[in-house]
Amino acid sequence: MKKEPTHHRYLPCLFLFLLSLLRPITSDPRARSVKITCSPQLEHNETVFVPNFVASMEKISQVVQTTGFGTAQTGSGPDGNYALAQCYGDLPLNDCVLCYAEARTILPKCYPQNGGRIFLDGCFMRAENYSFYKEFKGPEDTVLCGNATRRNNATFGDAVRQVVRNAVAAAPGNGGYARGASANGESSAFVLVNCWRNLSPESCKQCLEDASASMVDKCLPWSEGRALHTGCFLRYSDQDFLNKIPRNGRSRGSVVVIVVSVLSSVIVFMVGIAIGVYICKNRTIQKKRRGSNDVEKMAKTLTDSSLNFKYSTLEKATGSFDNANKLGQGGFGTVYKGVLPDGRDIAVKRLFFNNRHRAADFYNEVNIISSVEHKNLVRLLGCSCSGPESLLVYEYLQNKSLDRFIFDVNRGKTLDWPRRFVIIVGTAEGLVYLHEQSSVKIIHRDIKASNILLDSKLQAKIADFGLARSFQEDKSHISTAIAGTLGYMAPEYLAHGQLTEKVDVYSFGVLVLEIVTGKQNTKSKMSDYSDSLITEAWKHFQTGELEEIYDPNLDWKNQNDSLIIKKEIVRVVQIGLLCTQEMASLRPSMSKVLHMLKHKEEVLPLPSNPPFMDERVMEFRYGSDGDSAACASLATVSQSSFYGR
Repeated sequence: MKKEPTHHRYLPCLFLFLLSLLRPITSDPRARSVKITCSPQLEHNETVFVPNFVASMEKISQVVQTTGFGTAQTGSGPDGNYALAQCYGDLPLNDCVLCYAEARTILPKCYPQNGGRIFLDGCFMRAENYSFYKEFKGPEDTVLCGNATRRNNATFGDAVRQVVRNAVAAAPGNGGYARGASANGESSAFVLVNCWRNLSPESCKQCLEDASASMVDKCLPWSEGRALHTGCFLRYSDQDFLNKIPRNGRSRGSVVVIVVSVLSSVIVFMVGIAIGVYICKNRTIQKKRRGSNDVEKMAKTLTDSSLNFKYSTLEKATGSFDNANKLGQGGFGTVYKGVLPDGRDIAVKRLFFNNRHRAADFYNEVNIISSVEHKNLVRLLGCSCSGPESLLVYEYLQNKSLDRFIFDVNRGKTLDWPRRFVIIVGTAEGLVYLHEQSSVKIIHRDIKASNILLDSKLQAKIADFGLARSFQEDKSHISTAIAGTLGYMAPEYLAHGQLTEKVDVYSFGVLVLEIVTGKQNTKSKMSDYSDSLITEAWKHFQTGELEEIYDPNLDWKNQNDSLIIKKEIVRVVQIGLLCTQEMASLRPSMSKVLHMLKHKEEVLPLPSNPPFMDERVMEFRYGSDGDSAACASLATVSQSSFYGR
């Protein structure tokens, strides 16, 4: 048989590569999260609710890719799931898929609530346990106003009102979508309005009129405004955020630009071919090396190893996951106490939304956790991957989590200063191991009091590796979707997704200040204008009045060596402030932190100022460059714990 030329095998991949080159550079998926609202009601039965939710998401995925809109209904009664997703009218389909994928990743954060809705700048998604498809207004309707700049000139306000009015009038007769612009220098205004396609023209008209009146009234003269209503989305801005190419086809002008661009340079085209063949060929080689059955091989390895637990064994150990055995709930699953047939106590983590598409993630997580072993890390005993859901099995620690002690007036008395210092040192030792001593450098990403567990001797053990990421030595940082807990996330990670080990150092610094003060850095409320714990500690450190913020449960004044203890506490606070400096480059490594903790006579450098972290506007906030990555959606971060509080 005639052998096929090698290069022919790469032509499909080459074609896709060239198509990616032809993708218009003006396209923007606008997958930034604006607001998430979760339903007030809890799910009824998670064993039914979760599969129904996943099934609805799968159904919508299939139609969103071709139409930009989809609804799905799975199951009935209190555990039924009704879902809707739609991309806005100016979003190309390839970007629509990206935006939907982001929404689908974030919305499950509402669990265990039985539904919720999320607005992104390019798409919308909602899921409930009832049919909401005809709703176009409700108590959750709101507006968000951009707080970067104000346009006090009357011309800008007039332009916004006129363009909004025209778009609102045109949309009901145009499938619920319209866009408009008034280009006039500093008074330029750009507008997009969109109803959900399931609404009638009358309902769409009413939604847009109500939403536009509210948005214009409340947001002007701010340079940007959004209306987030039950049946529609509106946005105006002084910056052109609109995609230039409509979803259902390229404009004639854009086609000409692309054709001319391709034909104008044979050299660029040939270079593109060479690069495409090279990339595709190497991907093919790498895929062969990895093998196409990695997940199956991993599953078989785990099944045959001592790490494997039978699902039935763990189900029996937890009393069929009885709520009476529930220890707590994290961002990725619920944790139950169990007792094995040999009498060992265990903690079983039952993962959410398990399906075959997440199998690789599950096995990779098991691989990361099982490869680390240290006295200050919670030990993974095994997992179950053969049942209807994925389960992780950890050692059980009877004193549960640190937050149960330091944030509780009565339990806090159990931890005097010497015990707290030992916990701080133990946590530092665990992080040094993850960052510098394990075979693969690991960044935890969610160091906080609820993820520090205490054994029978009140020794610290770092838990919950659900967000952990391995760190490649040849990269200065990893850009990744933000995940973690507000109040503990470093500014460079929160603003730009820049992930290095200094993110863990920052979180550790926050934790240190919490242990000293007994106050939680995440307790600030939207109406609370008090300083954050870091800012408060910084101010008291500068004035030499740190004693005012010490946890009364430290009871250091009544100790025989009170002066030594006082000096040690001041030193630890200074280390915490060094770890929470605004510039990541100034923060010490965890090995340096551990050295400073153990060598108490060594002179410490003075810390620089901490970052300004205003959590009252974390949900939606722009930087000076208009980059909404500078704000963190509350939907992308976890406020949960490994063990319940």
